Amino acid sequence: MLDFTHMRFRYEPYPIGVTRPAMEEGLYRELVESFPPIELFKYMPKFGKKYTLSEKFNSKNYHEFIRSHPRWREFHTWVKSDAFVDSVLNMLRHHHIDLGLEKHRESGPVRLARALGYLARGRLPCLRPPLRTRFEFSALPADGGAVLPHTDTPRKIITLIVSMAREGEWDPSWGGGTEVNRPRRVEDSFNWLNRQVPFEDIETLDVFPFQPNQCVVFVKTFNSLHCVRPMTGHGRSELRRTLTINIELDE
Repeated sequence: MLDFTHMRFRYEPYPIGVTRPAMEEGLYRELVESFPPIELFKYMPKFGKKYTLSEKFNSKNYHEFIRSHPRWREFHTWVKSDAFVDSVLNMLRHHHIDLGLEKHRESGPVRLARALGYLARGRLPCLRPPLRTRFEFSALPADGGAVLPHTDTPRKIITLIVSMAREGEWDPSWGGGTEVNRPRRVEDSFNWLNRQVPFEDIETLDVFPFQPNQCVVFVKTFNSLHCVRPMTGHGRSELRRTLTINIELDE
């Protein structure tokens, strides 16, 4: 359901790329038009000025919404599938980014056989956590919405940010782009544990503008610093709506 044909990457200071169009146009319009209303979301000021609807935040609303919308239910099922994970890993390998995750992709029987082999040799099994996927609906107000600079939690491996906007709906002058950042202080260079860094302590290396039918993909690293700066649509009611998909270790 996501098309990586036109994906292009930058590799420094961490791998991050963009593709557009990200979906078949008809499916994209359906998903945009049925994006959940803001009343279902949870306000998350600790991350910036952001609203979230996910398995973790307002989960009852999230699951009820997915169940009641066939297209979103279909998309959710695909994101949760092995085929989706394989498509992302294959795309990354095609662009010279091999994360060596095959050891986390073993089937149940293979994992069991490996564990029994360890026990037969008198050793405790080495159980590698499997990969899992999840997604969240996100909304940032054009009037001041922001995501604070951060590198993502260690359990995250790959993040995909899919824009959810109609053509002509978003004014680029409001901002809303996903920034590639670098800390100004050398002490902030190593940030594996996702310490937030103030806006005034980062510099902008690149910006992926917020555009319809676009997917930004990046890999979690010790320096994968990124943000959305406070937007400038003063007095506007529009929302920067996205679908954030994470591939992560199931801890």
